[in-house]
Amino acid sequence: MRRAAAGQRRPVHVRDRRAVLWPAAPGAARAGRPVPHAAVVGGGIAGIAAATALAERGVRVDLLERRASLGGRLEGWPDRLSDGTSVTMSRGFHAFFRQYYNLRALLLRGHGAAAFVPLDDYLLQRAGGARESFRRVPRTPPWNLLGFVARSPAFSLSAMAGLSPRAALALLDVRVPHVYRRLDGVSAADFLDRVRFPEEARDLAFEVFSRSFFADPRELSAAELVLMFHIYFLGSAEGLLFDVPGEPFPAALWEPLARHLEALGVTVRTRRRVHSVSPDGEGFTVTSSPAGGGRREEAHYDAAVLAPDSGGLRSLVDASPGLGHRDWRAGIARLRQAPPFLVSRYWLDRPVHSRRPGFLGTSGYGPVDNVSVLERWEGEAARWAARTGGSVVELHAYAVPEGCDRGAVEARMVRELRRIYPETARAAVLDVRHEWRADCPHFPVGGYPHRPGVRTSHPRLAVAGDAVRTELPVALMERAATTGFQAANALLETWGVRGHDLWSVPVAGRSAALRLLARLA
Repeated sequence: MRRAAAGQRRPVHVRDRRAVLWPAAPGAARAGRPVPHAAVVGGGIAGIAAATALAERGVRVDLLERRASLGGRLEGWPDRLSDGTSVTMSRGFHAFFRQYYNLRALLLRGHGAAAFVPLDDYLLQRAGGARESFRRVPRTPPWNLLGFVARSPAFSLSAMAGLSPRAALALLDVRVPHVYRRLDGVSAADFLDRVRFPEEARDLAFEVFSRSFFADPRELSAAELVLMFHIYFLGSAEGLLFDVPGEPFPAALWEPLARHLEALGVTVRTRRRVHSVSPDGEGFTVTSSPAGGGRREEAHYDAAVLAPDSGGLRSLVDASPGLGHRDWRAGIARLRQAPPFLVSRYWLDRPVHSRRPGFLGTSGYGPVDNVSVLERWEGEAARWAARTGGSVVELHAYAVPEGCDRGAVEARMVRELRRIYPETARAAVLDVRHEWRADCPHFPVGGYPHRPGVRTSHPRLAVAGDAVRTELPVALMERAATTGFQAANALLETWGVRGHDLWSVPVAGRSAALRLLARLA
């Protein structure tokens, strides 16, 4: 159920006048007695959102996370450089777009949003070609699209003449889940072929987006790509500029939220591995043990939210044979991770030139998908750079082929950095860290019907995460936060307790005339 936000008072972080309010079901302000006890499995964004939303309504919550700290794929951990400096390592740069309404609402509870630093531009650069900037592009559709095309060197008259207007109209009529019925059976690469975008525009304006899913465009559902374009461009007036945390993730985001959770009475148990979740009467028995090994313990809960990453969800459900019906279990068994990705962070003995942007998306530089100069916004990196006269530079490589020579990819990364920012060729690498991971969800062609939704066949079992289906037009971190709140709302409803309102970008293209044209095409 949804209604437009016209006439409603919007939170300060929701600037788009056409943003949509998704009101929660009505109910009591807080849970009554006996106080319900819920387990939330997974301490990433989705799990933190679910635990926060439940605890704020008086539910007793245990948050179980197998890692040493909260944050999930945005966790950070202490490390020490060869010069003795203590640093915080992570899995790298993440952009917090201003369309992330529900994630920002979560972070505001721990005052984490106050730690954000706005970047003044979103730059995309193609090897040997154009550089695109979004700084002076209008925020509101359709003027943002017209402004981008007018300023972009990739959209010449001859290139524009080659477009297929009929295929491109799909971008103007984005509705969930309708977009999945139309385009989930097509790959992102094939969709772009149909539209016949100019090569440079394709690389910069679309492929960079598709690779933010850590996937090769040939393997990614076109529905996810088109939904992304709606969220960030044609559907929202928030613009494409974004914010980043001014300190490493733990200090800026997760430690403040952990304090908020503890103040709400949430029991946060890190380094806790959950082995199984078994139906037990109206509730569940959760079996867990210390992550490093140790005696298994069983605890009974009235409700549970499953919010690990997609690989963890698959393993947990496989080890919990009493959960769910056959089709639901089969769908979860089909979940897969995206290909491996690499984060390479270099501590250099001299600075990157001051005219370089803090963040640059790239195409055509081998495996390198983006470059970040961390001291431009992160306090920890800035303090190291000020003390040493150097720079802290981070490179990302998404969707690295399985079975690749990882050492060769790492060596290629630094060579490409020297192409992108030639002054780094004279810099000595004082320290380097390479982080290889393969735990992001994969959104394959035709995969949408098999992904789990928030609700399950058991009214007090819910699922949350960035791989989970939802009727809201959201993606990536915002999908994790949104489904976390929705999971909590689903459980609260069973106790007659009021849930939490949510917000999203508009649920369809902003122009009724263009939507109609797209449907007639």
